[in-house]
Amino acid sequence: MEGDKGEMSRSIKLPQAIDIALRNIKDAKIFAMDIGGSLTKIAYYSILPFKKIVYDSKDHPHDAAHEDVDDAVYEVTEGARLHFIKFETKHIEATLDYIQNCLLGAENQMHDIMDVKVTGGGAYKYADLIEKKLGLKIAKEDEMMCMIRGCNFLLRNISDEAFIYQKKDDPAYTFQPLNPQEMFPYLLVMIGSGVSVLKVESEDKYSRIGGTATGGGTFWGLGKLLTSAKDFDELLSLAEQGDHRKVDMLVKDIYGSDYSSLGLPADLIASSFGKAIQLSGEEKERPFSEADIARSLLYIISNDIGQISCLYAMLHKIKKIYFGGFFLRHRPVSLHTISFAINYWSKGEVQANFLRHEGYLGAIGAFLKSAESFKTENYSWGENLYGSSAFQGQFTSHPRDSKDSSLEIDHLEIDRFDSQLSYCPLIEDPTEYIADTVDLTRDHDARAYWLQCFKESLPKFTERALASQSHAPDVQGRADRFRDKFSSRLQMLETQPFAFGNLTVRSLLDMREHCLMEFDFHDVYLKQKQLENKAALALLPAHLEKLAMMDWKQRQEGLALGFLAGNVFDWGAKEVALLMEAGKMDFAAAMAHIGPRPWLIDDVDRWVDRLEGPPHKCVCIFIDNSGGDFILGVLPFVEEMLRRKSRVILCANSRPILNDVTHAELALLLGQVAELCPLIKAGLETGQLVARDSGQGSPCLDLARMNFELAEEMTSQGVDLLVLEGMGRAIHTNLYTRFKCECLKVAVLKNKWLAQHLGGDMFSVVFKYEVPGSVSGGEGS
Repeated sequence: MEGDKGEMSRSIKLPQAIDIALRNIKDAKIFAMDIGGSLTKIAYYSILPFKKIVYDSKDHPHDAAHEDVDDAVYEVTEGARLHFIKFETKHIEATLDYIQNCLLGAENQMHDIMDVKVTGGGAYKYADLIEKKLGLKIAKEDEMMCMIRGCNFLLRNISDEAFIYQKKDDPAYTFQPLNPQEMFPYLLVMIGSGVSVLKVESEDKYSRIGGTATGGGTFWGLGKLLTSAKDFDELLSLAEQGDHRKVDMLVKDIYGSDYSSLGLPADLIASSFGKAIQLSGEEKERPFSEADIARSLLYIISNDIGQISCLYAMLHKIKKIYFGGFFLRHRPVSLHTISFAINYWSKGEVQANFLRHEGYLGAIGAFLKSAESFKTENYSWGENLYGSSAFQGQFTSHPRDSKDSSLEIDHLEIDRFDSQLSYCPLIEDPTEYIADTVDLTRDHDARAYWLQCFKESLPKFTERALASQSHAPDVQGRADRFRDKFSSRLQMLETQPFAFGNLTVRSLLDMREHCLMEFDFHDVYLKQKQLENKAALALLPAHLEKLAMMDWKQRQEGLALGFLAGNVFDWGAKEVALLMEAGKMDFAAAMAHIGPRPWLIDDVDRWVDRLEGPPHKCVCIFIDNSGGDFILGVLPFVEEMLRRKSRVILCANSRPILNDVTHAELALLLGQVAELCPLIKAGLETGQLVARDSGQGSPCLDLARMNFELAEEMTSQGVDLLVLEGMGRAIHTNLYTRFKCECLKVAVLKNKWLAQHLGGDMFSVVFKYEVPGSVSGGEGS
């Protein structure tokens, strides 16, 4: 690869990011492109090996599809990843050269690719170059269709894709939750040289309902006539420095103050460029600068676009408008002027929304056209937080005649999930659902604490990764690269907390896991989980016998206490991890950490009263940690529910993280427990007890993205009790979420900062029982 870099570096300076963006190019199966006058976007679809740990290796003989690493056996399956790369069009030839060099001598699937789908104004201009460099014919795709398909794909799959911009807020970006089932209709306003207003009613139903010739081309063209700016970005930079009030005539310039009877504020523009008519032509110096002219010009275009877009939205009774196109460039000044115009003309009835990845709409749409045979719509996709670039206020570009020949790369990576994901049907109001309890983007103190917390835990976490594959010859290098990458991400988030949407504890955990997986670490707590499961299984018979000897009410309270004591076993909590490493935490010690009642939130008495009533039809439990938490805490509760003739669905993560139980481990553990517990065995045999894949890969729980089949089963089986267990699922996320059914939220607060944030202290207890329509909280709250 070093030789290939040398070829390209003679023409442009190589950014380190290109190694990440094109690291899977040799495995490309599909290419697509969106070539604009300023920016080019390349999309490619790669197949890559995806490792899953085989927990019961007796059933899987070692062969070419399996791989041994220390004590783990991995099953190698086929994963899929989408890559989208953005750079300045003036570098297109050098970039294609680099791709060509990467493909030389590699065993890739290029011979299977018949053509490359291309959209954008440069599709024909660069057709010969693409064919020469990649050996592919181009197939021109409809630009508007690609834009809409790309927008739908992003809104449906990428968390925190859409945002509103409020200049006075800190930060100015507010990311919007979106239920894909309620995303239509919306307007997509594409601001290119002109403006097109598109009404999108479904995945495949859309129409152009209007537009205006006054767009980005107008701004650029008049800007070149009126200022010395040499390119579009320079003109925008000029506008950011200007004061339009020196050029524009305001209401107060005409009436001396506001015009209250007509609702016109004093600072409202009455006449754009109105003050220029006062020039006599004899002045040596004009009372305004080129920057002031550029700012006034920007307001003319933005207000016109905002008013027209708003009128179309109101005419068609649509509340959401998404804006895209090269005019915006994520420049704060552009976002502010559009937002202000929409809010002003609609009187707050219509909302201007922007997209983190709006520059990729055409490339994504062209890719989806190419990938129809791969059935991409049958899967859900998620942003890879290792490989994607951070969202930034603007994309760096240089004038075409600039001597700066550096190649700036922006890239987006999206990984395929194993199945379709869906909203949980039990959420009371999906439109209001926000999973996370604390928004680190806005809470400065919380952000500082959690970023420092992740930094401090990184050395021990790296050691854990090393120990998980201690016999692998390259493990030290991979562990070091993981540490360095995640450390650099944490450092960036200190100054750019909105880099990947809302910053939360959940997103930090996801980012760490994505970095681990990139460097081939897939279950770093595997050995620890195996030890804890073995120890807990040995204690289970005596624990069940002790509960069985209690009277009914005492047993219900004992089950609640055991639920909580088990939840203390959490390697994701720094303070508890230190105790566990020192050998100072067993189930008896965990019971001792549960303080006297009433607890911080204590609904045990209300819960026991409820149990005196009829049994629940179906109980759905999202489980947390391996070992004592699941085996000694959750399973006795499950046994009680089975005794009451309730059906029980146990939900576990698809992928390993920390010491959480995975779906594959859950199936194995239930088989082992069945040998010790007749009720569990009978439940498994009759189908009264089932294990399900939640679709999650996090210790937190995002109920907007759960396994579609599980969501269907929740509805068909009539789940009337939802149990969220553990700090990640019931505290970091979903603490304030309301449900259509009864809900238990059970956790021990094992993080001192979080406990104090909620009004408690270390090892405070939350046992929260909620009934639809009731006021949240309990006796101790």
